[in-house]
Amino acid sequence: MANLFQSSLNWMAKSFAKDTSKMFIITGVAGWTLSSLAQIMTVAVNPKIKDEQKMFLIPQEFSDAVVNIGSFFLISQLTKKTVAKLFSTGKFTTKKVRTFLNEHKDIYGDKVGKIDFDLDSALKYESEALRKSHANIKNLGTTIATVSAGILASNIITPILRNKMASTVQKSYINESKEEHSPKKLATVQNVKVSPVSNSGQMRI
Repeated sequence: MANLFQSSLNWMAKSFAKDTSKMFIITGVAGWTLSSLAQIMTVAVNPKIKDEQKMFLIPQEFSDAVVNIGSFFLISQLTKKTVAKLFSTGKFTTKKVRTFLNEHKDIYGDKVGKIDFDLDSALKYESEALRKSHANIKNLGTTIATVSAGILASNIITPILRNKMASTVQKSYINESKEEHSPKKLATVQNVKVSPVSNSGQMRI
């Protein structure tokens, strides 16, 4: 068990050391998914909740899960990609890398900051210290931005979207309930049940 745990840690360190924001998104989605499944199962197996209520609550919990997971992933991933691209174009980097770019203005001067410029490729054959300098600041900046976006999505955007969806579902459920128990529908049902005419056409007494 200890070896398995250590192997898992080594794999995570190797896989996400240069892209911590990726680990944050994966673990965030996994956390939301497990939490949503637990919530749905709690409602489904709770004997104190009536079947009629479960028919409303389970779909609502499922729609909440879709909103939670979807908004977290989309907002975090979009932020990650956007900020990583800004670092890759040289818009943001370290002082050391900026000095390198200024020293090679004849090559990179009019390319830095452009959407099609790839600073990672430009530094590919430079010193390891220069490459690490840029990679570390890119990883740090992307991680901070992604975590901030994840917090914003989870605590502000997701609750707003979830409440709007829940409100819509609840209104629909209430309208259906009102329709089921409307006087007109009840009167129709009662007339069918106490109809004085039998199948033979004779009146019942």
